[in-house]
Amino acid sequence: MAVSRRAFYGVIHRQPLLFQSTLKCSAILSTRSIYERDYRRPGQPPDTRWPWQKIHFDFSKGVEGIKNHIGLLKDEFVQRWTGPEGRPLLEHMLEQTRVQWEFRGPESLDQWVVSSDQEIGGHSVAYIKLGKNNTTCFLYGTLCSTPPRDGETRYSGYCTLRSKQPLASFDRKKHYDWSSFNTLHMRIRGDGRPWMIPFSKFFLSSRGRIQDNQHVLWLDKVKSIGFTLGDKADGPFQLEIDFIGLCNDLAHTEEFAYELYKRNPEV
Repeated sequence: MAVSRRAFYGVIHRQPLLFQSTLKCSAILSTRSIYERDYRRPGQPPDTRWPWQKIHFDFSKGVEGIKNHIGLLKDEFVQRWTGPEGRPLLEHMLEQTRVQWEFRGPESLDQWVVSSDQEIGGHSVAYIKLGKNNTTCFLYGTLCSTPPRDGETRYSGYCTLRSKQPLASFDRKKHYDWSSFNTLHMRIRGDGRPWMIPFSKFFLSSRGRIQDNQHVLWLDKVKSIGFTLGDKADGPFQLEIDFIGLCNDLAHTEEFAYELYKRNPEV
């Protein structure tokens, strides 16, 4: 069954970077079918097993998992009584900045997923590790735009770092609510300065293609954030990230930087 994926991209052009390329930062809103099958590499037969045939159940792990989820559910009820996201309402209303992700130990890397075109038979590779003094995230690898020789794939050459979607109790999917902020705030290597990217500069893309029907990013429905390298400049690359945060820039009043129109306007 087909997969619907929608992503808002904000393109960053800033020098100097440790690699000479264009970096795309994306905030992803996506929906997936309940019966979505895994990706099938071109040239290989599809997996025709039913979903329940892929389940490997362990009773002891199941009991331990239920205990953990009941504890998470209890924490959710307590947080709702305290205020939004478990904080007092006044603190939530007056918040001007927030550090959403920072890298201060091995456990911080567990919140991220690295992928490349090897998923479709490509030759690019990407890795992630802690930087010097275990205080930064270091993304590195090699980009190769040579497509696989499978007779079907025509284009290749990408590497991606993406945050995992947060989960509530019993693996219910949660979303980030960034509606109190208007700017993405990051500190990366580079020049050591913080980068501030207004959310109004993000545009809608689906499967790597810019869409004609644009609209403002839904800041209360953000699933994850990602960085994609795919500029066809083959060779090694590296990116070092200190933190990723949010900011409410009162001097920025722009709502959306791109033209809004209807493809089939009403008569």
